[in-house]
Order: sequence, then C-alpha cells, then structure tokens
Amino acid sequence: MANGGPVKHGYPHLETVRAAVTALYRRLSYDTVHAFATSVAPVDVAFCDTDDLYLGAQRVARELVRHFRLPDARLIVSFREMEHAANVELTAGPEYFIELNDRFRTHRRDIGAALAHEVMHVYLHRLGLSFPGTRDNEILTDTATTYLGAGWLLLDAYREDASSSQKLGYLTPEEFGYVLAKRSLVFGEDPATWFTSPQAYTAYTKGLAQARQDERQPPLTAAGWVGRRRYAKERRHAQDRVVAAVRGDVRGDVRGIAPGDVPYAFTPDGGGPLRVSFPCPTCHQRIRVPVRGRVRARCGLCRTVLDCDT
Repeated sequence: MANGGPVKHGYPHLETVRAAVTALYRRLSYDTVHAFATSVAPVDVAFCDTDDLYLGAQRVARELVRHFRLPDARLIVSFREMEHAANVELTAGPEYFIELNDRFRTHRRDIGAALAHEVMHVYLHRLGLSFPGTRDNEILTDTATTYLGAGWLLLDAYREDASSSQKLGYLTPEEFGYVLAKRSLVFGEDPATWFTSPQAYTAYTKGLAQARQDERQPPLTAAGWVGRRRYAKERRHAQDRVVAAVRGDVRGDVRGIAPGDVPYAFTPDGGGPLRVSFPCPTCHQRIRVPVRGRVRARCGLCRTVLDCDT
C-alpha cells in the first residue's frame, strides 16, 4: 500500500500480468471465466462513514464471497496496525481471518478494495493456482481480482495529488487499467462511470490504449501500416533463411526466426509452409498458423476468432 509515498507508474509487470490472464483461462476454462461477465456493482460494496465499521466490513466481505462463488467460505474481518493494506490467513477453511490496516477505520470507502484482493487470495488458494515468488503471486492475485470483476475497486482506491497519495495492490495504476480494459473488451462492460477518483479514470484510459495495441499487432489484419511493413520484411528474411537452410547454405537451427522486439516468430514446418506464432490478444496464449495470406484463426483457449494476414 502506497500511503503518502511515491506511486510507480507504467507497465513494469506487463509480461507477468499477461501470463496471469493466460493462467486464469487455463485453470478456470472459458465457461467459468465468462461466468464473471458482470462486475461487482458499486451499490453492493458501498460503505458510508455512518455504517458500523465491523458490520459494514462483514457485509462487504459477504458480497465479495458471493461474487466469487465461495458460498461455504466464512470471513472474519478485524483491524490492526500493520505495514500492508491487509492480510489473510490461508487455511483449509471454511473460516478465514482477514486483517485490515487501521487506516481503513477512517478510509471506509476503500474497504471493499482491500477485501477484494484478500478474498481473491482465498479463491486462488482453493483453486491451487499460484505463481512462484511473493511478487509474481501478488501480481497474479491483482490480475485475477480485476479480470474476474472486482479489481475496479482497487483502481478506484488510487488517488494522488501534490501533497498526498494512496494506491492499493502490486500493479501500477496503468496496469490495473490495462487488465480492466482487457476485461471490458471481452465482456462489453464499461467501468468508466464507476470511478470516483479522477486519477483512476486517467489510468484506465491509458490502460485501454495499451490493451488496444494488443489487437493491432501483426499478423492481425488490424495492424497498422508500419507494423505490416516490418512484418513483411521479417517474413521475407525468414523465408530466405529457410530456403538457404534447405540448400545447406545456413548452419545451425533456424527455428523461431524473429527479432526480439516483436511478439511474433516464424518457424519452418518440416517440408510444409512457413508458420508464424503470435500471442492471442485476448488471453495471450500463443497461436500458430501457416504463412499463406489471409486466414482466420480461433484461439483454442479463449475461443477468440482472429482475422490474420500472414
């Protein structure tokens, strides 16, 4: 939790975020992910200063348990002085003890954000889904919370001005905006009207622009002219390398021919045509198709149909 300190911006964790989205689809399946097409409604997690602190926190916790479909989980919420925003004791259940930072006694509108992250820890614990290392596992938790419909609360808890700042979670504001935008593009749900923080809205718009870039990478037909021109050049280079290898003019392995700064890679397919692999713009699983002009590809993981010009 950034409380008055500097807030990191940009996309330093983007590759881990994308890996987390892929892991969600692989572990949950397409149907389960789409069961979360509706986000937590603002009215269901609203918390007024006149609400009883403990009763209100339990009410919001129950709503998040309902949203994440954990009907047999019972959360006991308490408050204490601590460095982090919150902590949950992951046990066999069904009772889970969540501690919230004492700060939330007077910042009650952000209690839902803190609880959303901790309830997702319970959800992933029950799934047996985790990433190695504390940092990557927390990024997975933030990403899952957001993609499954409660992470807009975490982004809305981000506020920053000349004299103070607050941010919850391990992702940067722009990365929260990116995951939220990826969700919005899949489910057609616009979270922009839910933000009470103007800084959160700005971060969302930046994340949306980054997410749309994923849909404009070659060999997708929506790619821009510069990207298409670069792709054609790399494709010719890969084809020349394969021909030279067949003739014996090139030594070594010619698999995975592509520069390191583009998401696609070319691979020869035995005696068949050259193939190109690239990440699905929705779930980021790699897709491999023949290099033969206009093709339509369907991602086997998230079922997205992609128009490509290979």
